[in-house]
Amino acid sequence: MTTTIEGRPAAGAPPTAEPMSHRQILEALTGLLLGMFVAILSSTIVTNALPTILTDLHGGQSAYTWVVTSTLLATTATTPIWGKLADLTSKKMLVQIALVIYVAGSALAGLSQNIGELIAARTVQGIGVGGLTALAQVIMAAMISPRERGRYSGYLGAVFAVATVSGPLIGGIIVDTSWLGWRWCFYVGVPIAALAIVVLQKTLRLPVIKRKVKIDYLGATLVTAAVSLLLIWVSLAGDQFGWLSWETALMVPGALVLGALFVFVESRAVEPIIPLGLFRNRTVVLATVASLFVGVAMFGASVFLSQYFQIARGDSPTVSGLRTLPMIGGLFLASTISGRIITATGKWKRFLVAGAFLVTVGFALMGTARADTPYWHLALFMALIGVGLGMTMQNLVLAVQNTVRVSELGTSSSTVAFFRSLGGAVGVSALGAVLGHKVTDYLADGLRALGVTSTGGDSGSLPDLATLPAPIRTVVMDAYGHAAGDVFLYAAPFALLAFVAVLFIREVALRTSNAEPVPAAPPANDVENVVELASARR
Repeated sequence: MTTTIEGRPAAGAPPTAEPMSHRQILEALTGLLLGMFVAILSSTIVTNALPTILTDLHGGQSAYTWVVTSTLLATTATTPIWGKLADLTSKKMLVQIALVIYVAGSALAGLSQNIGELIAARTVQGIGVGGLTALAQVIMAAMISPRERGRYSGYLGAVFAVATVSGPLIGGIIVDTSWLGWRWCFYVGVPIAALAIVVLQKTLRLPVIKRKVKIDYLGATLVTAAVSLLLIWVSLAGDQFGWLSWETALMVPGALVLGALFVFVESRAVEPIIPLGLFRNRTVVLATVASLFVGVAMFGASVFLSQYFQIARGDSPTVSGLRTLPMIGGLFLASTISGRIITATGKWKRFLVAGAFLVTVGFALMGTARADTPYWHLALFMALIGVGLGMTMQNLVLAVQNTVRVSELGTSSSTVAFFRSLGGAVGVSALGAVLGHKVTDYLADGLRALGVTSTGGDSGSLPDLATLPAPIRTVVMDAYGHAAGDVFLYAAPFALLAFVAVLFIREVALRTSNAEPVPAAPPANDVENVVELASARR
């Protein structure tokens, strides 16, 4: 096993690189944060544009859900693979490959001529986003000690906030600008991704542990198949077929069998995609559970905010993006401030607990949303959610990274990200189905009150408010407003489960170094460790 420094030879270099200065870290983080920016942008920029995109491509509520879910599915399925590769080979090369895949997916999405092509292109984007999501945390962990990481995680949270707020705004402006069109929602991130590749090539220097790479392809296939089958069932059940049907009888047991096979394969794999030994660590288990439920609440409910503002309140895509500023501002401030306090004090659990609590309260309050709810009420509720997410998301990863070996940083970080993305994908699919059914029910009730039994249109299509008569338009807005409130309310229990999970995480003082602790007695069968330890002591 040999070590090199990415970007320059380092024959005979020690297993850990010398600590980087603040300036060197910021230079390297520039390219990394640019990559994270386009990854987040790819999700948020289409949020306000989706109603327009789907109207142009003749898609309905199911397509709305799958344009989002396809990216989350690909991100979820590939995140543990990227994380495992990060533990085996060059992290710098991997993040650049992820950016190239993202660029290819973006170009294909912009060229899409129908819903099927758009969903396929978004899947390619998701593969790249999975790499960027997993590798950003891994590379940051490789450069910075856990104690100092809180400070720089604040920068990551700030980029998350900026990309989240600018995405809907940019998407809304692009859609509202006649000479651009919605296709530029996908093209706009390409030059930023290209710049990120160049910056990373020039600034990123990380130690590379040279060892034989053995990828668990069977495990990767099984986890992808299990997750995909589960999400397809959640998305289609109750719409294309009944919850109690032969399709359900095949899909649900099939997903469970594939999941069991995955666990069996991982228990015997030489280099498992998700090492089961990680789950002997209490912090990893609880942080993973919390991330799963945070993902359900965060992605599953917030992704429908644009539908709420545009259909229930009649806002334009640009105004819809501006409406979410309180949530993004809360996330920005909370992630930045909490990160600096964590670095100064080394205490992090209080932020996890407070953050999960605020997310729960915020979603419960958003459950009261209706088409005519005063905006200042919504702004306050969204701010609570943003502050809670800002104190929760990055710190769950930090808690895990602080308790695992340096050689497991990639796998452990990607495992947390995997379950957060899995929760998000399930949440989008399940809550999207809930929204569709609730809208149908409330529409039927509202139209019945008007003495109307049918609008004569496609009930699966998103309505164009401008073409509807005033009484029908009011019914549609009320239906979407009430249904969106129900979705937020259904998301609140998942946030509550995340709160319960973080309560039981044991706080461990943050390490001040990325160096591996020297074991009291090396394993008897690990000859290489014995030799390295003996050499170090000499």
